[in-house]
Amino acid sequence: MGFTGVIQAQDTVLKGRITDEKNNPLPGTHIHAGKQLTETDANGNYSIPGLPSGPLDIEISYVGYSTITARLTMESTTVYDAKMQPEVAQLNAVVIKDTRLKSNETIPGQQLKGAVIEKYSGAALGDLLKEVSGVSSLKTGSTVVKPVINGLHSSRVLIVNNNVKMEDQEWGAEHAPNFDVNSAGSINVIKGASGLQYGGNAVGGVVVIEPQHIPVGDTLFGKTIINAQSNGRGGSISSSLMKGYKSGWNWSVLGTFKYLGDFQSPDYVLSNTGTRERNFTGGFGYKGQDYGFSGYYSYFNAAIGIARASHIGNISDLVRAINSQQPAYSNDFSYNINYPKQEIQHHLAKINFYKNFSGFGKLTAQYAFQMNERLEYDIRRGTNVDNAALDLNLKTHTANIDFETEANSNYLLKVGINGSSQVNFPDPATNVRPLIPDYTKVDFGSYAIGSYNANDNLILEAGIRYDYSNINAKKYYQKSRWTERGYDADFGNLIIGEANNQWLVNPKFTYNNFSGSLGAKYKINDQLDLFANASLASRNPNPSELFSDGLHHATGNIELGDLRLTKENAMKVSLTLSRKSDAFSFDINPYLNSIQNFTVLQPTTIEYTNRGAFPVWEYSQTNARLMGVDINTRWTYSEHFSQQSMFAYVYGKDLDNSKPLIDMPPANWTNTLIYQKNDWHNLVLSLRSESVFTQKRFPNNDFYADVITDGVSVPTLVRISQPPKGYTLLHFNSEIRFKTFEKTSISIGFNIQNIFNTNYRDYLNRQRLYTDEIGRNFALQLKFNY
Repeated sequence: MGFTGVIQAQDTVLKGRITDEKNNPLPGTHIHAGKQLTETDANGNYSIPGLPSGPLDIEISYVGYSTITARLTMESTTVYDAKMQPEVAQLNAVVIKDTRLKSNETIPGQQLKGAVIEKYSGAALGDLLKEVSGVSSLKTGSTVVKPVINGLHSSRVLIVNNNVKMEDQEWGAEHAPNFDVNSAGSINVIKGASGLQYGGNAVGGVVVIEPQHIPVGDTLFGKTIINAQSNGRGGSISSSLMKGYKSGWNWSVLGTFKYLGDFQSPDYVLSNTGTRERNFTGGFGYKGQDYGFSGYYSYFNAAIGIARASHIGNISDLVRAINSQQPAYSNDFSYNINYPKQEIQHHLAKINFYKNFSGFGKLTAQYAFQMNERLEYDIRRGTNVDNAALDLNLKTHTANIDFETEANSNYLLKVGINGSSQVNFPDPATNVRPLIPDYTKVDFGSYAIGSYNANDNLILEAGIRYDYSNINAKKYYQKSRWTERGYDADFGNLIIGEANNQWLVNPKFTYNNFSGSLGAKYKINDQLDLFANASLASRNPNPSELFSDGLHHATGNIELGDLRLTKENAMKVSLTLSRKSDAFSFDINPYLNSIQNFTVLQPTTIEYTNRGAFPVWEYSQTNARLMGVDINTRWTYSEHFSQQSMFAYVYGKDLDNSKPLIDMPPANWTNTLIYQKNDWHNLVLSLRSESVFTQKRFPNNDFYADVITDGVSVPTLVRISQPPKGYTLLHFNSEIRFKTFEKTSISIGFNIQNIFNTNYRDYLNRQRLYTDEIGRNFALQLKFNY
């Protein structure tokens, strides 16, 4: 089971005075500091003794005013005064606050922040989200990682960064979110289609990422995190600085650099798996009495090596590598990133403005621009040896207006509209027919979310959304492929030109979708809450599913889309029973998700090209049912020992063909035992076991291929479907904190991943056919807070 703990040294006092913008006291203001909660007295004063020394996050909240969060450096006595700014309370349709106060939400989310995010400073977002039960990782090798929520991934999971839906070619399994986890202040995971504010196509769920909040007041704080690891023989460094002013202005900057060489399995080097990252995030803002605005910019730059063993020259070697479970290529360790590889740049810029109307509501307007540049390099010959085989440029403009109001204390309403324009341009300089074509895409959406507090124990919520989408593409198809797919009969009217052995076609698609959500939260008693939610989501086929037609270099697979694909319609019903107490807490979340026209990508054969032999994967649709359960338990045995357990199981079935769905996460069970000793510089020691069971339910897509053996062509069964055996890994984590100067502290962490250097392969890793997962890894982390 998985367990987490928080250590506090009881040797400091926090006190201060909370007032409004006119310096009038605000009695009854809630101040959360660590595990402690207090209220201000009639004069607005408060005092909290027995808090830990060093960095401490606090939250100050009062009905009708903007919540203030801050990170303080605690001394023997620390004084923190604050002025609160009026603001209508927000209905965050996809965010569950980590608080015991009432929340207008009927589907529970799970929040990650603070120390948990910092622990994964050198990792990917997909790795971090595995801290949430029911979330797995879909991988392409060791470094391309994306989240899987209750068996669903890619464009079925929305990633929302600072209130902007990420548009970064998330279509394929090998397109990881272009995001630096160090820029996150908190991350909320919502399972299901309740994020109507951001889009109606969240069949799997929504990941909401919020930056660190900078309170109004004269404050300056920052942190630097240094990571070093043995597997990959490199590490990362990330540093941030944030400044707030009493006038309401604020600014922040953050930079991250990562450098890693080849990873290594227990038995061999995973050649050409190094990675580089250079990321930057910056922002500014102003928070006034009745209005405010902010600007934000982030830049993500990564070079990612693709395992050389996944690109093979002929069918015989490919079949031998898949069937023998031995890599076809392994060399000595190197920091070089050679071909095949990915190079990605992602720019995100936004400006946001809000205005409070006294006694009426709050209006917010936002504009955002994103540009994603993706280069994929294959092993090529001749004059094209250094040219990218795939060069995609995706530009997206989005604008949205939201308005929220409270009719009275029992009603809350939020409405909004949004629009976006997107252009994808594949550079013809690659001299390769592009996998994804030129296209333009226009979207428009509107939503309404309402919440009603029926009584002290019951909250009801409902939402509805409409989305319009239009795609206009131009693409060349080989005439042989066009005929093979049967397009000559179904889509002959799309042909607008001809070039040698290719047709130039102009597909146009228009979609109109409705989504909705109904939910209730019932408070059984002071410790037990029951959540019920039913949601409907509609997802359009993405460009990869419609238009893919060729080698996807990052995976070493040939992918074939289908112009006949239609939109998915998903109906999900979920229940959650939640118990919260200091000694024992749990969350039990069973769910059922029925999806019409569920799009699947499955292997069918092997094809030989002038760049080598590759498996062929084709998109198709079926009706599907996914059901499962996520379970969390948290125990506190004593002052020093605690534990947490997470269990998740998904049962996916292809209803049309009466067989299991491909790529469903196996049952997994994580257990962590934590020892903490406050008197020893806040020492934390933890031991975690991660058990992933063998996936017994999978579709049999094995096929025969002709392999030349002793000069004779022999039909050979290619075992491409068989999942690897289950595995159990043991991990160790430790951390200790020292106060260095008056307002600074340092934390030292030492971790060991895969302590016993276990050989294993993961069913959800697209490169499991060619290589093992990485072996033992020693990691050292230094955190400086100032």
